[in-house]
Amino acid sequence: MLLIIFLGAILTIGTLLYLIAYILITGIPNIKPELFEWEYNSENVSMMPAIINTITMTFLTLLMAVPVGIFSAIYLVEYAKKGNKLVSVIRITTETLSGIPSIVYGLFGFLMFNVTFKWGYSFLSGAITLAIMILPLIIRTTEEALLAVPDSYREGSFGLGAGKLRTVFRAVLPSAVPGILAGVILAIGRIVGETAALIYTSGTVTGIPENLMDSGRTLSVHMYALLSEGLYMEQAYATSVVLLVLVLGINTLSGFIAKKVGKV
Repeated sequence: MLLIIFLGAILTIGTLLYLIAYILITGIPNIKPELFEWEYNSENVSMMPAIINTITMTFLTLLMAVPVGIFSAIYLVEYAKKGNKLVSVIRITTETLSGIPSIVYGLFGFLMFNVTFKWGYSFLSGAITLAIMILPLIIRTTEEALLAVPDSYREGSFGLGAGKLRTVFRAVLPSAVPGILAGVILAIGRIVGETAALIYTSGTVTGIPENLMDSGRTLSVHMYALLSEGLYMEQAYATSVVLLVLVLGINTLSGFIAKKVGKV
């Protein structure tokens, strides 16, 4: 049994190291200064607009999804009565939505925002679609983080005369912050790496959108477009390195913040 566990761990770590090594070996030699020029054209194939779009898309999506997800989880854990059928339905729904392929979310976003609302390919359509997509993840991770807080915290707060609202925000929520941030980190990774949903909603325009109703491509969509065209394979490999570094950087920063907050 221990041998099977050991082999499984070796296989997992080996696969991860192979993927990282392959990306770095094929991508680093193709990283050139012109790839980071401000404007994209067919000569420099710059990824700078895509990098800025990725950061902007991540910020917009989290701005919409995180507050809704956290407050929804607070209601389910702290305010909803035990055995409430509505709570059971919500939990089943969130678990179901977590397993839906991203391309289905993209098709929904396209039909709802691009066609019905007549927004066309726009940054706002992509951000709302991604917010809907990561919402179940944030709700579930926040709910688990809140449930992990000992009931003695709540009882002690009530014993000191604090009300329900004050107990939640002063005693329960601060203790659950590390777990909540862990869910946000997972959500960021999914946002940065998402392609299918954004192709249908935000489009593949190479420039930086002037407003939320303009189209723009993120780094993952940029890499997909380069690979699908087949003309810029070297630039696509370089883009994969930058995408890997960006994801690792965001996750490292988020983990550092989570540790600092947890100590406080």
